Amino acid sequence: MPDRILEVLERIKAALEEAARAVSPFVSGAVKAEQKSHGRGPVTEADHASNHALREALVRDGEGWLSEESVDSPDRLGRERVWIVDPLDGTLEFVSGIPEWCISVACVEDGRAIAGGILNPATGEVFLGAKGQGLTYNGKPAGPRPLSNLQGAVVLASRSEIKRGEWEPFTNGLFTVQPMGSVAYKLARVAAGVADATWTLTPKHEWDVAAGIALVEAAGGFVVGLDREPVRLNNQSALLKGLIAAGPGLKQPIMSLLEPHLHG
Repeated sequence: MPDRILEVLERIKAALEEAARAVSPFVSGAVKAEQKSHGRGPVTEADHASNHALREALVRDGEGWLSEESVDSPDRLGRERVWIVDPLDGTLEFVSGIPEWCISVACVEDGRAIAGGILNPATGEVFLGAKGQGLTYNGKPAGPRPLSNLQGAVVLASRSEIKRGEWEPFTNGLFTVQPMGSVAYKLARVAAGVADATWTLTPKHEWDVAAGIALVEAAGGFVVGLDREPVRLNNQSALLKGLIAAGPGLKQPIMSLLEPHLHG
């Protein structure tokens, strides 16, 4: 493994461990949440503690930073390497005591996620991967299941999207739709073959998906936006229109299924 990628993965792993220690005093299901401004959802002291730990562990001179819990700075746009993190993805689940939340870290170079790591402290699951180096799930090599059609596949869907009825067009019995919280956690599980696919036709922020993109691509899966193109990161606007991810054999059947919902 190239020394540069090895160093990035080691930094990600150490940062995830530091962030997990930072959130450990806060008890999922028994933590106070406040609402962010402009209706941007809940936030807790655990989010802030994780954010501080990640920034301290990750950022070096000349590197950029984009986090859900930090004020964005345009100087990241001129950086070759940017860390894109979600200190606690799935805050609603964290507050509710549902073990579907995680800490999410991506290393992005020239707009592409080259390495990522996702840790679910509630379950102890650790997903690490890098471009050209594959994926590990709890320290063991992993990857998507070798499916070539959606019959019997497990597709992970946003709990809130299901509640809003956005998944009604896809509940046709061909595959199992499984509700789940954190989008980062969904992507990690697809990358490791614990589930087979996930998509969202609802806008997501880069920090929600950057690490998951790195993991799915490291494992040999595919990730595209609703424009059918690979997702570029570290954009001026951190909001993406949507996302589709699965193992390589499912690309054609999923894209055919979603064709009426795609742009461009």
